[in-house]
Amino acid sequence: MRLITATHRRHFDHGVLRVFLEADAPRVACREHGTTVAAVPWARHGAGHTHAFDAQAAWMAAECSKSAAAQLMRTSWRTIGAIVERYVADRDRLVDRLSGLRRIGIDEISHRRGQKYMTVAVDHDTARVVWMADGHGKDVLHRFFDQLGADRAARLTHISADGAAWIADVLEHRATHALRVMDPFHVIAWATDALDAERRSSWNRARRQAQDTSGHGH
Repeated sequence: MRLITATHRRHFDHGVLRVFLEADAPRVACREHGTTVAAVPWARHGAGHTHAFDAQAAWMAAECSKSAAAQLMRTSWRTIGAIVERYVADRDRLVDRLSGLRRIGIDEISHRRGQKYMTVAVDHDTARVVWMADGHGKDVLHRFFDQLGADRAARLTHISADGAAWIADVLEHRATHALRVMDPFHVIAWATDALDAERRSSWNRARRQAQDTSGHGH
């Protein structure tokens, strides 16, 4: 005899009322998970929300802060984070973000007041982030090329980056054929720094000349 149990999931609120969908679901014997409640088509197995609730929460988290999304969806900040992780994992199973890359950018970003770093790879043709990992340095960047694979790495035509030696060293071994260029942000920053240095030098020279002229006049 099949055992029937009730399964319920959080759904969209109806005005001020919180709504839950509840249905009878049989308990089944799964070879991988043992005895468990059968999955339902309108919610992820093991999740506490419907597919529609998850999709709405994930979209809101992308458009505003997680705190704002949690307040609007009347749930917790941690729940929004868990929903985003599930939603991204589902999407990534269907989409290969490293496919078709030709022109990419590689950079490191700091967070938590500069105490933590992440390495980021972007697709210049779509203006989308295609890979991120905690940390920075050669080992982290090698992980990107390991996931990309030699065949796809060989199709890269242009790679932009800053002047970091660790990036140049990895590209020399993993993407020797690609044209390496400096990204505009760092080029402008270097030019601005050089202009500031020349401006200070010119000012100091002009001041010394003025002092010398004043001294000769006396």
